[in-house]
Amino acid sequence: MTLTILLTGFGPFPGAPFNPTEVLAQELARSRHPAFANVRRRAHVFKVSYDAIDRDLPVLLANERPDALIMFGLAVRTRHVRIETRARNALTRMLPDVEGHLPLTSTILAGGPAALPLRTPAQRLLVAARSTGLPVAISHDAGHYLCNYLCWRAAEAARKGEPRITSFIHVPSVCRAQPHQAGRLSLDDLADAGAAIMRAVIASTRAFPPSQFTAR
Repeated sequence: MTLTILLTGFGPFPGAPFNPTEVLAQELARSRHPAFANVRRRAHVFKVSYDAIDRDLPVLLANERPDALIMFGLAVRTRHVRIETRARNALTRMLPDVEGHLPLTSTILAGGPAALPLRTPAQRLLVAARSTGLPVAISHDAGHYLCNYLCWRAAEAARKGEPRITSFIHVPSVCRAQPHQAGRLSLDDLADAGAAIMRAVIASTRAFPPSQFTAR
């Protein structure tokens, strides 16, 4: 059975003139690894904008009908890869998006739950990413900026039935040409971890029904 995987990253934003997730999503979509031979992959890079997410995500899901959605985002203050498990019903009113938009409220959905779980095989992704030798942890806090906002919108979509898997991966900042250094990751390191995560998502999508995916 041919699976469809939608891979997303983000463009630059204030404080991050180079966002490695843009390159990461595109490279994973082009990878010729044998494990991806029968997997249709589509990459999309979101502008770091609330309007862009609200406009682009529904169109992508309707057009591509992905079995799994793997989202990557940049966490500039972290030094390790983070497997997110839930989206918070929270917005920052301190940092505008790249279009200058600043939310008027501190919640995404007024009166909604404090958080929505992501339909993701978090433990399997953790094991897969750690197999590359990188520092990886499960996270229960996707923040309150655009990464968290995308998580929330993806979790809402999954509650309606599709995609079967919605995984969000936070990665640390790296330089485009930076080689691997002790204590600091490179773009190649992120690509290795991303490929391992995608292989685990593919295996999980094929082996388990959606009810098996829990945010732990």
